[in-house]
Amino acid sequence: MTQPISLHSLVPTPAAGFEQPFEMLEACHQRVHRMLALLARLRAHLRDNGNDVQGQQAARDVMRYFDQAAPQHHLDEELHVFPLLLAQGDARVQELVRRLQQDHLQMEARWTTAREVLVLVAQGELQRLAAEDEARLDAFAGLYDEHIRAEEGIAYPAAQALLDEPARAAMSEDMMRRRGA
Repeated sequence: MTQPISLHSLVPTPAAGFEQPFEMLEACHQRVHRMLALLARLRAHLRDNGNDVQGQQAARDVMRYFDQAAPQHHLDEELHVFPLLLAQGDARVQELVRRLQQDHLQMEARWTTAREVLVLVAQGELQRLAAEDEARLDAFAGLYDEHIRAEEGIAYPAAQALLDEPARAAMSEDMMRRRGA
């Protein structure tokens, strides 16, 4: 009998509301970490047990998040955080923002190749991951830790310092509108 893939870490923490856009962005980062942890558990599950219904569902869950929520999160940053910092931030912050923008492009490209692996898992066509499959998943997942640290440690605080209350409210309204909230 196979061990179930634990979804315990996917239980949402109290959600930040859209009226607090930077807290919402950080909550998205927590969800990214949970999805990457699920991906790691899925990989271990495939190594230990092969593919089964639980593995297929885990692959679908990871795909759903990175297909739907992650692009919205990146768009939030591309629309509301990065332009502000490029226009008004200091040179060090501007350089960081350009790197974060490049990270987003790499994340999108690497997601495409990682997703190809997960589709095969979700469809039950791939029982175990080959070395090249593992490499694709590593290349994707490996982009996030430093990226998130830079956003939360430098970019978000710098942007928050520049945003007045009306601009913060407009950011919140746009985030809600694009998500249909």
